[in-house]
Amino acid sequence: MAQAPPPLSVPEVARTGQDVLTEVGTVVVGMRSTLRLALATVLAGGHVLFEDAPGLGKTLAARSLAAALGLDFARLQCTPDLLPSDITGSYVFDPAAGTFDFRRGPVFTGLFLADEINRTAPKTQSALLEAMAERQ
Repeated sequence: MAQAPPPLSVPEVARTGQDVLTEVGTVVVGMRSTLRLALATVLAGGHVLFEDAPGLGKTLAARSLAAALGLDFARLQCTPDLLPSDITGSYVFDPAAGTFDFRRGPVFTGLFLADEINRTAPKTQSALLEAMAERQ
């Protein structure tokens, strides 16, 4: 079994963070401070809320940051008919095996973008907030 690599020193983390921001900056222009905050939040295991006018590159920024960090990326357009299970996943019956198998929702990814959260039902917003708070 392979051993985990040793942890990076603070200067190595800072240098790697700058490299990530430089890489993302080749695709996303004019969002350096926002991306810096998002990167710090990802490294701290937190959540980010991007608020801006439509069409200014929020999705591109999130997708580019995920790619630079080597994370899977998923985006979900929130709509009024979205259900909590559309975010978290649900059990689906497999008739061939006669069992229920869990199919993960998009929240089970390295970097998840829920777009226009305010448009979805309160119970769906609550499911998303619960998944974020409890990490499950």
